[in-house]
Amino acid sequence: MTRPARRRAPIDYALFGAAVALLVIGVVMVYSASAIYAEKNLGRPLHFFQRQFIWAVVSILAMGAMSRLDYNRLREYVAPLFAVTCLTLVAALFYPSVAGARRWIRLGPIGLQPAEFAKFTGVLFLAAYLDKKHSKLGSFLHGIAVPLAVVGVLLLLIGLEPDLGTPAQMFCVAVLLLFVAGTRWRSIAGALALAAPIVAVELWRKPYRRARLLSFLHPFENIKGAGYQLSQSILAVGSGGWTGKGVGASKLKLLYLPTPHTDFIFPVICEELGLVGAAAILALFATILVRGVRIARAAPNLFGTLLAAGISFTIVLQAFFNVAMSIGLVPTKGIPLPFISYGGSSLLATMLGVGVLLNISRQTRAEAVK
Repeated sequence: MTRPARRRAPIDYALFGAAVALLVIGVVMVYSASAIYAEKNLGRPLHFFQRQFIWAVVSILAMGAMSRLDYNRLREYVAPLFAVTCLTLVAALFYPSVAGARRWIRLGPIGLQPAEFAKFTGVLFLAAYLDKKHSKLGSFLHGIAVPLAVVGVLLLLIGLEPDLGTPAQMFCVAVLLLFVAGTRWRSIAGALALAAPIVAVELWRKPYRRARLLSFLHPFENIKGAGYQLSQSILAVGSGGWTGKGVGASKLKLLYLPTPHTDFIFPVICEELGLVGAAAILALFATILVRGVRIARAAPNLFGTLLAAGISFTIVLQAFFNVAMSIGLVPTKGIPLPFISYGGSSLLATMLGVGVLLNISRQTRAEAVK
């Protein structure tokens, strides 16, 4: 009996174009949002732009290399990648804290954030595990307990940094993958019921999280305190109008926010490019979601389907959380906007994920050849 043949499909140009367009917009907006901050604090207005540009070049090369690697071979590296991810997350806890969190590993002039790569490590593990145990997903042990326990190790290590936003995002992606793989609804509902009180306790346990939650509920009540970031962000989003004030003309970046080129870069985009520019960026993320789902549906095996779905969910859900945070729909968290926020780790990890999607897209189903 012969195996189903695979034909090499052309590259998914819509996905590739959307990713590169977002990356280019990100480099431009990092320059626009960071120049004044970099000039005042470092005396070098091009500091963040130059670093982001270098990371953009490295990330494009990494995406190209990953797009040529058969995604099926990634199964072989699940265990070592998971182990390395855990080790780097543990190592980050012993480095000096930055802004009250231990999330970075310094390698000379390079700073890496292991949690950004952990997002895709978790997706890779779940795709491989759920594919291997697909016939046993009806049981609570194999369908919920084991996969969430293993991913929970990553969530715990990231939570110790401390970080609540990234574990919450990863948990949402995990639940979506369990649903796609065919895990029973009752088991998924049970997992959500167990997670809800944990999130509630974590939100209330830290004073700064309580302050963020209260500022989310009443953003303009304490405009000079805990609600300062969110209120400034909302004002910037509204002041852009339809077409914006023009690239470089944002007032929000004039030291009204500590680091406008990182997590709060979307309000700068809204202020400078207006509703039209913001809608165009959201349309590019929607393109990535649509193409990612299409790739998942056409993948030649369940592993490819789950891997493509997980990567797509990770990128788009992160973008949703960042944008929602910027306009006051969810509490403020340190979640970067994929492709656009300043940060080499986030950019590299995201582009590697796009490379995997491009590889899966080229291995479509074909008729069995006798």
